[in-house]
Amino acid sequence: MNELRADRLQVMLSPEELAAVDNFRFKHRMPTRAAAVRELLKFGLAAAGVYAAAGVKSSSFGVFGRGPQGHTQADSEGGTED
Repeated sequence: MNELRADRLQVMLSPEELAAVDNFRFKHRMPTRAAAVRELLKFGLAAAGVYAAAGVKSSSFGVFGRGPQGHTQADSEGGTED
């Protein structure tokens, strides 16, 4: 994975959500909140069956699939119409 982090993402959390992130961070001895959030995102994406690898297009993660006619709504199974 490329360690270059050029994009910033701002997220608003409730006090309870922030406490959960901090608890995870300290339990796993992570150096920063950002590191904890990145790890939690990785776990969440993996649990959803999404493995972001180099070369994966952002359109692969959308709500709408791309068909020959452009964007089409994903089918009821959660997949896309390709």
